[in-house]
Amino acid sequence: MEVVGVQWAMAESTLAEPWVQSGKPGAPIMMAYLAVAQLAPQLFLGLIGGVVADMVDRKRLLLLTQFARMVIAIGLFAVAFKGNISPYMLILLGSLDGIAMAFNIPAWQVLTPRLVPREDLTSAITLNGLQFNLARALGPALGGILLGFSVIGLVDHVAKMLPGTANFVNWLNSLSPYDIKGTALLFLLNAISYLAILIAITRTPPSPAIPKDQRGHPWALIKEAAKFAWQHRGTRNLIIGITVFSSLATPLLRFLPILVKQIYLPDADKIARERGYGALLGVMGIGAVVGALTVRFVPRWYPKHHFVPLSITMCGLFLCVFSAVTSLYFAGIAIFLVGIVWMWSFNSAFAALQLLIDDRIRGRVLAICNTVSFGCMPLGALLGGAIGEYVAGHSATSPNAEGLGAQVGLGVLSVMLTIVGFVMLTWRTPEIDGVAPGDPAYEKRPGLVRGITANAHRPVSTQSSESDAAI
Repeated sequence: MEVVGVQWAMAESTLAEPWVQSGKPGAPIMMAYLAVAQLAPQLFLGLIGGVVADMVDRKRLLLLTQFARMVIAIGLFAVAFKGNISPYMLILLGSLDGIAMAFNIPAWQVLTPRLVPREDLTSAITLNGLQFNLARALGPALGGILLGFSVIGLVDHVAKMLPGTANFVNWLNSLSPYDIKGTALLFLLNAISYLAILIAITRTPPSPAIPKDQRGHPWALIKEAAKFAWQHRGTRNLIIGITVFSSLATPLLRFLPILVKQIYLPDADKIARERGYGALLGVMGIGAVVGALTVRFVPRWYPKHHFVPLSITMCGLFLCVFSAVTSLYFAGIAIFLVGIVWMWSFNSAFAALQLLIDDRIRGRVLAICNTVSFGCMPLGALLGGAIGEYVAGHSATSPNAEGLGAQVGLGVLSVMLTIVGFVMLTWRTPEIDGVAPGDPAYEKRPGLVRGITANAHRPVSTQSSESDAAI
């Protein structure tokens, strides 16, 4: 809900007439600045967060960072409730949340492998992703609906349906100056939700003692993990793939509020736009859940070094479609398909990465991945925002100039992602599946069709083998 509230508040502020007339930066580039504020701390603190996750009690680290994020959520609620929310305040609080996330994410990522056996790790990561995306499906959809309501409004609606509540309704309406509504309501619910997370963390098993060989100098530990990540071809290419995907695909979420307000529902009222925004996010989340449920139907023989780039390519193609449509209905279909392959891309890549990393340095290697991918993520938003700002500046006479700019910026990034996917699918990396040159499963002849079909890895049926032997 916090993401819905922050991004919607930024879009509302930067698309408002006073902001536009003041000549300040437009909505697309301000969304990019917000992304920088939220994610840049990963670039500077992500490696340190990974070292800390490998050296301290992970359970205590999770409790501390989750509590810090709850305090920041309370701060967002306070400024929204007082009506003092502004783009610059959102950027400030976003940067503080980014600092907390730099230490929080590595602690979360090393928790799952510690709780399940290695042979169940892929399933556990998929299930964890399913839970996350189920929340992303229901949370934004609910958040989009709640944007148009208030606490007093909801209670008043229920009270009016009950007999003998006229006096209560009158008293309730007298409290309207203190009502909690819109983004303030979302931020309040988000702050309260952290209590459930903190309780869940307290019930996880204690973290194991830190091995003595991990109690070295932080920079020496980082160097060891960086050497492992770079020298192993599979690990290196997975991190590069995750980084490129994060940079070019995630700006979709940044520009979505602008597209809803100026492209899909330009003439709708405030409540309809809010619910349209929440509905699109919910549809994408539902698609991600479908992706988590359907990925198990991928044949066991189909390798990850084919499936990861195939998913990235499909995501790029569906994003191209999404960036081209102007109807909310067709946007919903496209973003549903994006959600499916989004889940395939991230989960399959991270599952493959986790299986290649030794538990002793897992936190540090994943921190390197987070540092590079999250740290570079704003670059895609900045590029798309700069393109959007340029297009909007040359379409100043159009009332939907900012929306058109966001659409073009997202379209350029989508084409770039599609090209990257085709390249990865044509020139593949078998080391992603843990195989090395000389292994029977090692096959890397370039070719797009080979990359899609993976025929070199398709098992030969017993009946076919017997027929060949008879011949």
